[in-house]
Amino acid sequence: MTGTPRPREALRPRQRLRKPRDFREVYRARARAADGRLVVYARANGADVTRLGLSVGKRCGNAVVRNRIKRLLREAFRRARLEFPCGYDVVVVPLGRGYTLEEMDRRLRALVPEAVRKAERKR
Repeated sequence: MTGTPRPREALRPRQRLRKPRDFREVYRARARAADGRLVVYARANGADVTRLGLSVGKRCGNAVVRNRIKRLLREAFRRARLEFPCGYDVVVVPLGRGYTLEEMDRRLRALVPEAVRKAERKR
């Protein structure tokens, strides 16, 4: 196959939350938005990148189901990340199972901006 190479679209390590301290700080900020299926927490991070953290509990299913939910959430976030404001840490907590990529994409596009607005008001 020839043609122009596509730019890297994957989430890079600096675009993900990994340390428990970072998750605690986002939860402590108490800026959240929920719709019954997803809960999104947001906090300004003072950087030029929006970072994603995922918290998928055992209530969502076994390891296979939880990992699929995480893959779907990362892909939905990756697709929509250019529409989100820069400089925030975002933690997404799914409530339940049976998600589709389109559903997660739609929910994230609605909930992340709402959580960011609440985080702005608290600053």
